Amino acid sequence: MTLSIKIRNYLLKNGATEVGFSDITKFSPKSELNNGIVFYISYPKEIIRNMENAPTSDYLHELISINKQLDKLGMMCEEFLINEGYKGYAQTKLRLGTDFGEFNSFDLPHKTIATRAGLGWIGKSALFTTKDYGSALRLSSVLTDAPLDVGQPILKSKCGKCLKCYDACPGGAISGKEWNYKLQRNQFYDDKKCERYALKISKENLGKADTVCGKCIFACPYTQNYIKK
Repeated sequence: MTLSIKIRNYLLKNGATEVGFSDITKFSPKSELNNGIVFYISYPKEIIRNMENAPTSDYLHELISINKQLDKLGMMCEEFLINEGYKGYAQTKLRLGTDFGEFNSFDLPHKTIATRAGLGWIGKSALFTTKDYGSALRLSSVLTDAPLDVGQPILKSKCGKCLKCYDACPGGAISGKEWNYKLQRNQFYDDKKCERYALKISKENLGKADTVCGKCIFACPYTQNYIKK
């Protein structure tokens, strides 16, 4: 059994929905850690089905719960790698903090590792998207020097002419332009507009201002296919 298979089985057994591996030599913020392990947990279907008037309190609670699960998985994966004789660095929310810089992003986003692993692409909403779950998922990642069986990178969007998320975004954050690996997020999506609207709608729906919305998640046709299965 290869190391990659052992890691994948370990993470799936402990709650990950899917796992991938990528070569991040050109992107890694830590020069000695040139491979990435990325994994996600999908939202339960019933949470997303009830998000026509997003955000909902159930969605927010599930988001927080999944984030905690992902951080735990990241630390477990890091420990697994160390026990195997390799270095590992889990990109947990606790370590990355809350100050993501000017464009609400950090040095090496989980999404970049996930697209390089071939798990999916970046939607017009700037959310990571897969054929099986749409954007109804949350990601985390671990950087390592372990030799891994890396995936084939996905370098362009599979959204095509679809504008469902664009039409569903009252904040006007989504330009409708398709992602490709050469684009910076702010070239096709305005995180400040998203944040302003999220603060407004979360206060209306949840009674407290927060940077959560979810309307684009619900609108994605791939997400709809997932929750209708």
